[in-house]
Amino acid sequence: MFDLFFYLIIFIFGLIVGSFLNCVIYRLETGGSFLKGRSFCPHCKHILDWQDLIPVFSFLILKGKCRYCRKPISWQYPLIELATGIIFLLIFIFHFQAATFQNFLSIGFLLCISCFIILIFVYDLKHFIIPDRVIYPAIVIALIFNLLPLAAGFSEFSIFKFSILSALGAAIFFLIIVLISRGRWMGIGDIKLAFLMGLFLGWPNILVALFLAFFIGAVIGIILMFLKKKTLKSEIPFGPFLVTGTFLALFLGEKIIHWYLNFVLL
Repeated sequence: MFDLFFYLIIFIFGLIVGSFLNCVIYRLETGGSFLKGRSFCPHCKHILDWQDLIPVFSFLILKGKCRYCRKPISWQYPLIELATGIIFLLIFIFHFQAATFQNFLSIGFLLCISCFIILIFVYDLKHFIIPDRVIYPAIVIALIFNLLPLAAGFSEFSIFKFSILSALGAAIFFLIIVLISRGRWMGIGDIKLAFLMGLFLGWPNILVALFLAFFIGAVIGIILMFLKKKTLKSEIPFGPFLVTGTFLALFLGEKIIHWYLNFVLL
């Protein structure tokens, strides 16, 4: 019963954070500061009251329309709130091991970087660009987190070395693609995101993430071309596929690797 209550609290916390991420996405789009100013309707600019800001439930109660101008509210808001809540919950289910300082620090790092890559997923999907205001702070935080255990004497240098090598390897791989295609297949933002993924996932989960990103991207691309929504020359943002691969590797990376090794060795 305690575990159920604990997970419920984590999920609700994720919903609240997701609501904040929606605010950050909107402020990134408009160039405003997400650290000050109250939330308002993007259509009528009316300041929203607390009952308008309850994650998911406000959207359902208001039937997807602004209380004041009755203009439709984007489905992005409840979907991002739900996705963040689910991701926060999964992080605790898969990675919470013991109530120790190191484990809480690790969980905090996973939650923090997850927020950054959720922002990247949505922004790249909508605008075909990975904003520097998001990717650079995430990389700095990931570097600091990987250096902290080394500075405190909690781990060997090899752990940090593998994270750096994973990040550099992924970034160089995408740099080669960018150079070969002259920026037609991938962008500079994808190189930065690949570097972050390496720091975030380490070895060998970075391989799982990249494989899944390309596989899912290929499947989605084929489906879109079959439905005549896209052509071979159409531009499709790759950031969302990289983010999807990252989360799948974060939660299922070890199981996928074990399955693959058992399959190969049979």
